Amino acid sequence: MPSSFNMNNLPFSLLTEEEQNMLRQNLDIGYFQKGEVLMAAGSVPEGVYVIYKGLVSESEAVDGEDDGQEHVFVQYQEEDYFGGWSAIKGKAIHDFTAVEETICHIIPTKTVLDLVATNSLFADYFTQNLAAKAEIMEQHSEDQDMAEFMLARVCEGVIREPLIVVEGTSVAETTKMMREKHVDCVLVKRGSRYGMVTGTDLLDAVVINSLPLDADVAEIASYRLISIDPDDYLFNALIMMTQQKIERIVVIKSQELVGIVELTDVLSFFSSHSHVIGLRIERAKSVEGLHQAAQGLNKLIKSLVSHGVKTRFAMDLLAAMNGRIMAKLFDLMVPPDIQPHVCLIVMGSEGRGEQIMKTDQDNALIYRDGLAWPEMHEVMQRFSKQLIEFGYPKCPGDIMVSNPEWVNSLGDWTQKLSDWSSSWEEQDQMNLAIAVDAKPVAGNPALFKAGRNWFFKSLKNNDLFFSHFAKVALDFDTPLTFFGNLKDKGQLDVKKGGIFPIVHGVRTIALEHRILATNTFKRLEALAEAGVIEERHAKDLTEALGLFIQLRLRQQIKRADEQEAGVDLTPNTLDLQSLNKMERDLLRDAFHIVKGFKKHLELKYHLGGR
Repeated sequence: MPSSFNMNNLPFSLLTEEEQNMLRQNLDIGYFQKGEVLMAAGSVPEGVYVIYKGLVSESEAVDGEDDGQEHVFVQYQEEDYFGGWSAIKGKAIHDFTAVEETICHIIPTKTVLDLVATNSLFADYFTQNLAAKAEIMEQHSEDQDMAEFMLARVCEGVIREPLIVVEGTSVAETTKMMREKHVDCVLVKRGSRYGMVTGTDLLDAVVINSLPLDADVAEIASYRLISIDPDDYLFNALIMMTQQKIERIVVIKSQELVGIVELTDVLSFFSSHSHVIGLRIERAKSVEGLHQAAQGLNKLIKSLVSHGVKTRFAMDLLAAMNGRIMAKLFDLMVPPDIQPHVCLIVMGSEGRGEQIMKTDQDNALIYRDGLAWPEMHEVMQRFSKQLIEFGYPKCPGDIMVSNPEWVNSLGDWTQKLSDWSSSWEEQDQMNLAIAVDAKPVAGNPALFKAGRNWFFKSLKNNDLFFSHFAKVALDFDTPLTFFGNLKDKGQLDVKKGGIFPIVHGVRTIALEHRILATNTFKRLEALAEAGVIEERHAKDLTEALGLFIQLRLRQQIKRADEQEAGVDLTPNTLDLQSLNKMERDLLRDAFHIVKGFKKHLELKYHLGGR
């Protein structure tokens, strides 16, 4: 019977061949009748149980109940293991009972402790949370080589030693040194500060501005440098270059200059050609040219995901790309003299930077009170139509700038926020939830900030609002059975069951504490840093949300490949049959985190155990 033990499943696949042989030699077998207790809470466990056949329930007695009622946490079935934490701690934490006739492999406690002592990954898998399990699974996936490749650090061989000149060096001398060193930029030291001058800067200074060749190069340097830490991810350097529309980043550690990273160096590490799309966006001189550049985004998404890039990084890069496309289209369609008086905002998942595959448009326009622009609505209708042609679908709820309801003066915008926040109507609550995730992408961001700051002040100490707003996070059931297993064996809606409760719950808490970030992951980081949410809970929620988004994205890409043409009518549906056992286990653990978070919201906002 020990020969039937499956070593291919995590965490046993983490063991070396010698460790696996040692485990097999010490395996025992247990036979249990229906209703028999395998481990009782408080008892010393025999070891770790791995189910060969049958079903086991993990439970504990409910406080205050005299009829022996128990709360069931989860049920384990074939190839599931349980008792790892209990074996390591030396005492069972719950009752484990056979629901039906059950056969288990038993790994003795001494063997478990020996393996934990010699294999750190095996130990982590037993003792850590969802984050550690997901990390271990990712490290042992088929795409691990590419994933590690994409997660290279800035310090790993791409930092260039910069050419540095001091204040007082002439334009002619600088140009000569740059040619001799075969570089296209130079750092100018002026006192304790550094500025940057590129070959283009020198050319513009001499040819366009008629600067004499003996002029001080320090006078044309740019001293507002974008910097990155050498231990940061190289992928983040690419994101920064994309967002800032630059080709070089200065590397600084502890306020000391380390070197320069250039776009060409970053590109040598990547094969997704995201830089090509970015350059095409910036160079587009017409709507048609921008349309062509935007066509490469879906291909880029597929490349990133298929090569094992972390979903967080992919979301950041794509959010930057989408923002640039919209900003560029805005520049092409809105007259330059109007742009300082208007602000284009994106909302919902786009505003949070959590959109990867192109989903519905959610955008609005805020304009200065008293602005006279007769063509405003006509231009906004053409703007929305153009985005649809670019592949950004029309919003079913018509939350787009083509709808005059979402084109407002600053005064009208703040009034709408006030009206929505004092209304209990479902549509008003939905509009508010979408609007508070907004971020500016084009025009004058001061208009957006003025409205946001006013709204934050208006909510101060409004406990009734937050209680009602939080309640929406409980609208959808968590797809777990009474026994703690996944509720639906076929398909489930991961947005309703997992993503939305986390996003909206975190949104509510962030709004209450005036967190400016809109991205859910960054909101969690800020809330943990402020001590509002325990760091451990914030990390669990981060990993659960990341898992939901990753699994959803993978199936969206699969459906897109199968359909080629047409719209995915089930973008939030997960087909459980297409997930492997490890993914289903992680999904179950993630939904338990959601369930616990909803309980936290009930207590925090006094929602009456809804």
